[in-house]
Amino acid sequence: MEPKTFFCFIFLIVTAGFIISFTSTNFPHAPSSTTGLLDCTDSSSSPLCASRNFFFNKQKPPFSKQDPKPKLKNHDHLSDTANHPLDPLTVMEFNKVRSLLSSHALFSSGAPHAFHSIVLEEPEKNLVRAWEKGNPLPPRKASVIARVGPDTHVLTVDLSSSRVDIVDSPVRASGYPMMTLEEMNDVTFAPFTNADVNRTIVARGVNLTDVCCFPLSSGWYGRKEENKRVIKSQCYSNQGTANFYMRPIEGLTILIDLDTKQVIEIVDTGPNIPIPGSTNTEYRFKNLGTNDKTRGLNPISIEQPRGPSFVIEDNHVVKWANWEFHLKPDPRAGVVLSQVRVHDPDTQVTREVMYQGFVSELFVPYMDPSDAWYFKTYMDAGEYGFGLQAMPLVPLNDCPRNAAYMDGVFTAADGTPFVRENMVCIFERYAGDIGWRHSESPISGLPIKEVRPKVTLVVRMVASVGNYDYIIDYEFQTDGLIKAKVGLSGILMVKGTSYQNKNQVNKDKEGNEEELHGTLLAENIIGVIHDHYVTFYLDLDVDGPDNSFVKVNLKRQETEPGESPRKSYMKAVKNIVKTEKDAQIKLSLYDPSEFHVVNSVKTTRVGNPTGYKIVPRATAASLLDHDDPPQKRGAFTNNQIWVTPYNKSEKWAAGLFTYQSHGDDTLAVWSDRDRDIENKDIVVWYTLGFHHVPCQEDFPIMPTVSSSFDLKPANFFERNPILRAAPNFEHDLPVCEAKYVSA
Repeated sequence: MEPKTFFCFIFLIVTAGFIISFTSTNFPHAPSSTTGLLDCTDSSSSPLCASRNFFFNKQKPPFSKQDPKPKLKNHDHLSDTANHPLDPLTVMEFNKVRSLLSSHALFSSGAPHAFHSIVLEEPEKNLVRAWEKGNPLPPRKASVIARVGPDTHVLTVDLSSSRVDIVDSPVRASGYPMMTLEEMNDVTFAPFTNADVNRTIVARGVNLTDVCCFPLSSGWYGRKEENKRVIKSQCYSNQGTANFYMRPIEGLTILIDLDTKQVIEIVDTGPNIPIPGSTNTEYRFKNLGTNDKTRGLNPISIEQPRGPSFVIEDNHVVKWANWEFHLKPDPRAGVVLSQVRVHDPDTQVTREVMYQGFVSELFVPYMDPSDAWYFKTYMDAGEYGFGLQAMPLVPLNDCPRNAAYMDGVFTAADGTPFVRENMVCIFERYAGDIGWRHSESPISGLPIKEVRPKVTLVVRMVASVGNYDYIIDYEFQTDGLIKAKVGLSGILMVKGTSYQNKNQVNKDKEGNEEELHGTLLAENIIGVIHDHYVTFYLDLDVDGPDNSFVKVNLKRQETEPGESPRKSYMKAVKNIVKTEKDAQIKLSLYDPSEFHVVNSVKTTRVGNPTGYKIVPRATAASLLDHDDPPQKRGAFTNNQIWVTPYNKSEKWAAGLFTYQSHGDDTLAVWSDRDRDIENKDIVVWYTLGFHHVPCQEDFPIMPTVSSSFDLKPANFFERNPILRAAPNFEHDLPVCEAKYVSA
């Protein structure tokens, strides 16, 4: 056996255990190959299983012979049927799509091909809005993005007529489709097929058996990225730790052809930079030891003696308190909320609030311009698939005991469906907060103490996109408010350095330190400064689709001489925005405004147009030059708020084909058409941002940092919609007494 082959063989065997924990959750095992779901109990049952890059847990059957009772967390999905126009494609429908495409001339020619996306082709919005439960569904169709050889194709498959229509073939867009999971896994091994890569790593004094390499989207800079799909790979040592991210082989960057999986170029700018040690990088609880004297926390659990207050009808329609909405997992967006409605207690009418809402794109640029870092400007939804990277949620930790779970059903690159178990959780939350209250002052003579607990409903998913974990919450309140919250956790992407202490950092004559592009977190480790931007698509339909966007400017008004002892006051000036460019909003503390979406035809009893307002919380704005190549692609982050007229094809803020795109099909490009948005079906786009200057508390794993924004009723209801909410009484709950232990 040649040395190169021997090294690769040993690497594959030793790192199999690591890859199981790192990638096997991307392809949860299905019960049986006869069901049409991916089955890897026998590696010969699927070409996907035969690949050396996939490691599957051999799942037990749904029930054992010893115990005839089924033990399924949710269900096997094999008998799922669509019950709503927006229900995702079922296993049976995926299999039919795959069968129809296999006989289509485009895929039966023998040319290599892969399906990068197979999802529901949603019916026209007016058909969905007009549909009522019990009526026949609109025709079920699948939207397919595929690559055959070097070309991308978009097709529609009509499941009722079995007709396949080519929509765009070949696609002439500047970018490429979202990567498949198979490609990402193949690229992790591609560097080791190259003898020069192996020699470079060995020359660093690192055993190949201790190395893992990670696929990193390359962005677009107009040179090596032109006219071919490429990806970059950087490598780490996992010797002595599961936290390989903290042990980068700094400066080694490998350019790979994503289609052929061949190494194109090797750049090594850091052969003299030591690989950081593994000390203090461990984060697994069982390996941390018990020397910490911090006072431990006792478990906390929310109990619901009468069961949950929400129901999930037909697998996807959630009903809770005064809310109802359609919920589905999505391979690109993660989760999609549709037809969000709220019940009005005064009129007894269930009213429209939002037709659809989801995460449209995530943009993560790192702030180091060096050769090994400049390209790290990721689009986590359009390049990797935010939903594809969603991990099964961990009961009692990711979600509380009272949570219900929802699976995602997606497809592999050959069109075979697979199940992502426990991808979404739904639960009621009570954290001791107050919904509303008032206690009357004793001087009034009224002994009134009225308080209502604040109980909310949370829809949660977590995507682990490489080193970072994103926690997405949609929280519904009984007062009509919807909170969208993003949490960031996981592990930093760090840079190796020769410095072990700040006093070693070079200084110039003026005493200015060398630019590190980050913070020295530990010996030989720099946490690089970076940003996170999460852009939400919010198709608000407040009491119907025809809405207007109103800027409510808060301004200082000077009083006239002699008018008042006051010199000034604040007033609200309302302006209906006419066109898109006027709705491009940069938030400013010193130019405060409110941002309302109103239905001018529907008014309250006293004449106010019904509406909802977007309430920003802590956020961040991009500081990059607008002509910087990554910012051209991420131009949708140039403003925090955009408003566009509804267009079914405009859903993805970075464009449908994001991978290596040039930034010529983004939200910024669409908005510059300056279309009319007054009394139209409009979409609001909101970008929630984070500047992250790492600190030592982010090492070796980050505590979660969060931010959010609200969609809040603004003259939508005639009065407080939860006046009739009942307080809690002692007989409602079990009597439990806390045992306090004195210090």
